[in-house]
Amino acid sequence: MTSPTICIDSSPLLVRSAGVKTYLYHWLNALRQLNPSAIQTFLEPKTRHLIHEGGIRFHPLQIATLLALNRLPRLFSTMLAPPSEIFHASNLLRNIPETAKLTATIHDMTAWSLPECHTTANIAADKAYAERVLKRADGLIAVSENTRRDAIQVLGLSPGKIRVIHLGIPPAYRSVPPHAIARVTRQLALHKRYFLSVGTIEPRKNLDALLTAWQTLPPSFRENYDLIVAGPPGWSSDATTRRLLQANTDNRGIRYIGYVPEPDLPALTAGATAFVYPSLYEGFGIPVAQAMAAGSPVITSNLSSLPEITGGAAVLIDPRSVTELTAAIQQVGDSPGLRARLKTQGIEQAKQFTWERAAAESLHYFSELA
Repeated sequence: MTSPTICIDSSPLLVRSAGVKTYLYHWLNALRQLNPSAIQTFLEPKTRHLIHEGGIRFHPLQIATLLALNRLPRLFSTMLAPPSEIFHASNLLRNIPETAKLTATIHDMTAWSLPECHTTANIAADKAYAERVLKRADGLIAVSENTRRDAIQVLGLSPGKIRVIHLGIPPAYRSVPPHAIARVTRQLALHKRYFLSVGTIEPRKNLDALLTAWQTLPPSFRENYDLIVAGPPGWSSDATTRRLLQANTDNRGIRYIGYVPEPDLPALTAGATAFVYPSLYEGFGIPVAQAMAAGSPVITSNLSSLPEITGGAAVLIDPRSVTELTAAIQQVGDSPGLRARLKTQGIEQAKQFTWERAAAESLHYFSELA
């Protein structure tokens, strides 16, 4: 089947982001590796590295162009976008070029299911994106079956219009050498065994429940383990960040290390006794999939896509139950046999999530649409 020409709206790479930016970066690279001649981009930054910071200070020309196109008639974006048979849109570009079939990726439906975990502006932007792109697209990619079901239920989309294509995991997580783990733990001064949580500090990640659960563990347990929290502050994070910084000061066995550069995350993850991620909702759950690939036993939520992605290879808890979360942490920490089983099952489960597979399935889907 011949691949059509595909133009990928790359504007999410210009702004500060985590999950969507990570997805687009790796997916775009994998598409290029499979069929470079078929892939065009629109508003792509000049740098080809994954940097989670963004904004006009980093990408002045592209951001200025994006802002201008969002204010000008659609004719201008149609003229500037490279010619293609399919245009894959993001939620940042408001005036979509009209010369190609329209596709997009659905990451989650939290603006509808968890509005309390978003700003008013983000909710309005997501709902406008649904009207502007999702409801009129020729085809859509959902990052999980759970996200597909939510989109059908919430937006009334035709089931046949949405294809589930799971995300991939960077190869660096699948084979982390011991010297890399030793370097990162030495660099971050991690002197004890540790449980790890990685993600932007925001309400949806449910970090306050994790902090409370950790503080209710027996002192004897916390003498043997630290809780390491990594990730930049997000929206509505002031109270949680203050709590983390206070825990650092009080030496309670909780350490907040802030943003960790992407190259250091595989070793930090592989070195953990377990990975704890009590999120209230995930469209896919990139950190959980990466933790499984790195061989870190996973404790995560029994909600949204997380049971689908972990596939029985994790300890699942009700994220709103501090009691369940505390018990799971202690159970995993006290049971070498359970950790060994979770590690083996997690590595096996993670094998199905590759960017090569995601790119191949995407190109096949685009060919069907064209």
